[in-house]
Amino acid sequence: MTNRYDSIDELPPHLREQARQKLNAQEKRKSQDNVSTGENKRSKYGSKTTEADGIKFASKGESRRYEVLKQQQALGVISELKLQPVYELQPTFRKNGKTHRSIKYIADFSYMRDGVEVIEDFKGYETEKFKIKRKLFEYKYPDKKLEVIKGKGD
Repeated sequence: MTNRYDSIDELPPHLREQARQKLNAQEKRKSQDNVSTGENKRSKYGSKTTEADGIKFASKGESRRYEVLKQQQALGVISELKLQPVYELQPTFRKNGKTHRSIKYIADFSYMRDGVEVIEDFKGYETEKFKIKRKLFEYKYPDKKLEVIKGKGD
């Protein structure tokens, strides 16, 4: 499948801001980790970062899933596609004079399907951290459907 967009500015308006937010979040993580995320850089789980529509994805599998979801949205199967939606699992709190930061879950995608909000994560491997966040998410957001797409990240 070929991309029909050469830059973020050519994306539909409803995806443009999300793409910019995803790029900003990736750059922030990159600077925090002080690690290069070059296009051929492999993660500790063996996946290669890749790009689609000017957006960097953690793996080829995730970028392929993005392409599928874009097609489904164009066909009207899903709507309101969002990239990297953030869900607060636990708010910031103070105890004994110490501030404990909030716990957030950043999914890969969210969209509406048949009147239900679907939150989706593409995983080649489920870490223990993800399993805990999944339980917290299911408890806090019982009205939302969390789907994990298992596949090879490449």
